[in-house]
Amino acid sequence: MENFFTRYTDSSAVFPSFPIVQHNCLGSWDVFLSLFHSFTMLPHPPLLVAIQDPPSRRSVLPTFPGFMSFAPPPPGLPRVAIYVSRTLNQHMSCSTVFHESSEMLSVDVFSSQRLFGSPHRSLRVTSVYLLRTNRPPYRSILPERIFSFLSYPHLVLGDFNLHYPLADPSRSLSEREFTISTRYFDAALDVPYHLLNTPGVYTHFPFDTISRPSVLDLAFTNTALSSLVSSWDTPLPSTGSDHVLCVITLRPPAIMLPPPTPHWALLDLDAVGKALDTFTTLPCPAKPTPNSLSRWFDISSTRLTSLLTSHAPSKRPCPRSKPWWSPRLSSLRREYHRFARLSRLDPSPLNWSNVKSSRRTYFKAIASAKKAH
Repeated sequence: MENFFTRYTDSSAVFPSFPIVQHNCLGSWDVFLSLFHSFTMLPHPPLLVAIQDPPSRRSVLPTFPGFMSFAPPPPGLPRVAIYVSRTLNQHMSCSTVFHESSEMLSVDVFSSQRLFGSPHRSLRVTSVYLLRTNRPPYRSILPERIFSFLSYPHLVLGDFNLHYPLADPSRSLSEREFTISTRYFDAALDVPYHLLNTPGVYTHFPFDTISRPSVLDLAFTNTALSSLVSSWDTPLPSTGSDHVLCVITLRPPAIMLPPPTPHWALLDLDAVGKALDTFTTLPCPAKPTPNSLSRWFDISSTRLTSLLTSHAPSKRPCPRSKPWWSPRLSSLRREYHRFARLSRLDPSPLNWSNVKSSRRTYFKAIASAKKAH
């Protein structure tokens, strides 16, 4: 069952940072309000908020200005909810994905362009609230339903109610705790999913003074999303819950600028010809050995390359340069836009026909140039 709402744009251009917040509200309206008011202390407001144990009245979630709420359908109280920022709604298309369990909910985010420059155009965020049960696997959702293979980026986060050495290395676990948690972490590793939590950073602080802090709120990413994760952090003070607020930030990977290269098209051929007239190499060894011959060749090749590059200006293509672009494409682009301007001034059938013809030729030439490249 899906619910769609629209609009598309380039994610990295509009959202240079993509914060996602996860929190357990303990079913408290006060904690809910404290959570959303605390977003003013974040550098960037969250675009998605995944809540476990949200407050509700007659299965209706509370509202907050600037967000749209989604929860699993009745019957029963909603155990998870995802709030989508209206800013995200204005620029991208999202759909809610309901699962068989009321403790699990997903939201798919779609972009018409590549998501943060990656090959993918969609992102799935899944909120999970594992409840304890008396039957194996002693939690309310099977691990295979949580960690399923997806070819596009997937973020799984929530209150797992699990203790595991990978998340909390200093905790002493009972055999039962280790057996239960191992099944879930092994299922995540098999897909594979990677744990985002910083080991040993507590997310749960019990109200009583006897129990020790623990790591119950976990976040996992599949391989397609790992390179887009900038940070996982617990930056804000308590909201009144015994769980802290977790922030996962997605951001485009750092762009490495290409090194400068000689611009051979602007090579000064006259100057190079004069330089080559006087160019000499070192004499070849009289009794060459493999090592001496290789050294002589390397030195001569380096001297010749240096002579050529010294007469060619350097260029550094920008990260978004199009190596397949050509002067012909520039000419076709100018022609297409010229006819488009004329058609706007005089929308006659002839001008409109010229626009369609030039546009068809222009985009076919782009496709051919990309394919040839």
